[in-house]
Amino acid sequence: MISKIIESQRAYFHSGATLDISFRLGMLKKLQAALEKWEKPLTDALWTDLHKSYQEAYLTELSIVKGEVKNHLRHLRNWAKPKRRPTPIKMFPSRSRIVSEPLGNTLIMAPWNYPVQLLLNPLVGAISAGCTAVLKPSPYVPTVSAVLEQMITDTFDPHYVAIVQGNRDVNQALLAQRFDLIFFTGSPSLGKLVMEAASKYLTPVILELGGKSPCIVDRQADIKTAAKRIAWGKTLNSGQTCIAPDYLLIHEEVKEPFIEAFAKAVKELHGSDIAKSKHYVRMVNDRAFERVKGYLAEGDIRYGGRAHAAERFIEPTLLDTRINLADPTADEQAGAKGVLTEEIFGPVFPMLTFNNLDEVQGYITRREKPLAFYYFGNEAAGLDLIHCTSSGGACINDTIMHIANEHIPFGGVGNSGMGGYHGEESFRVFSHRRSVVLTGTWIDLPFRYMPYRMFGLVKKIV
Repeated sequence: MISKIIESQRAYFHSGATLDISFRLGMLKKLQAALEKWEKPLTDALWTDLHKSYQEAYLTELSIVKGEVKNHLRHLRNWAKPKRRPTPIKMFPSRSRIVSEPLGNTLIMAPWNYPVQLLLNPLVGAISAGCTAVLKPSPYVPTVSAVLEQMITDTFDPHYVAIVQGNRDVNQALLAQRFDLIFFTGSPSLGKLVMEAASKYLTPVILELGGKSPCIVDRQADIKTAAKRIAWGKTLNSGQTCIAPDYLLIHEEVKEPFIEAFAKAVKELHGSDIAKSKHYVRMVNDRAFERVKGYLAEGDIRYGGRAHAAERFIEPTLLDTRINLADPTADEQAGAKGVLTEEIFGPVFPMLTFNNLDEVQGYITRREKPLAFYYFGNEAAGLDLIHCTSSGGACINDTIMHIANEHIPFGGVGNSGMGGYHGEESFRVFSHRRSVVLTGTWIDLPFRYMPYRMFGLVKKIV
């Protein structure tokens, strides 16, 4: 079945049907209409699988895809135009340009945590660039994946956009096929398997992975605002966000005031009992619940700590690891704790203290490059720290929000991924930028031809 879908899509692509810009705009409009038509079934399914409220589902999933479609509809014609480039005098009478052409048949593999956004947002780029796409949603959110299948089947012909369901055996079958691009969102460990499979055909990959994104609270930070924005970023999707603040590096002078402010912020966001909040998501499955719950034993619980297995509920928890970065054994202590070595992907928030930013810089740069980086404090100090470290994206005095701007690329670096997308970057990711030189025939200068007469003059020109 999979091979037949791919053969059908390859034949359709080579027919040239997707090349016309008007066709692509028409398909984007079909996706736009489908998002409206299927909004309620999708948001209902997100509630069923993840306990994700309509408001959060709309803001973090549907609105982002709708905004992406709108942006592409507005700018696609301009993005797709051939771009003139300067041509050196040595190439006279030639002209140069860059032509964007679709890569071809693509595979988009999405995770379970934002199953709508992370499947359909890359699809916008594929459609915009003129590619076909095979979509693979996550089996861990079966209700959402079933609705996505109905939506895609209702909207597109399978020889253009198809959706395939299944577990790891289906993933392996898909990765055994030849595509012109694989777009994968998931964990670094799975990203390595995708890249290994793609190497067989030298298939380019876009890997949107994750990692341990640090959140620094310096002593100059506005503690009340920092606590609220961090609590929002950490409780969004119950911490099951690839760019969630993973661990907290906090100046020892503001540690206690922050703990108090964080507790107040959680209550402001979710009410006096977060377990009753309609906006607080649950762990995706029992395995995830047990894994994240296990981290609670790796430090002193300073806030939160409740967990209910029947509901897969874990309360936002500040966990004091009792590690100060000024301690020469800080790295050794951190290496002994899973909560500080593994991506948490949940609402447990381990805290380490520091005395100066040199300690923070050293701790971060000794670890894998994260997907996100958050700093609260003096803006100039934050920019200096960003300059001395590396991450996929960053925010100063905020969390999460860099993903909301479609005018800047979103993506990882190193262990947190490769390639970026959103807006024009999505169009480029699914395109090949082809260099084209056009040379007139009205004159044919002899300098480049053997036996290279007037070489001394030519040498000065080139």
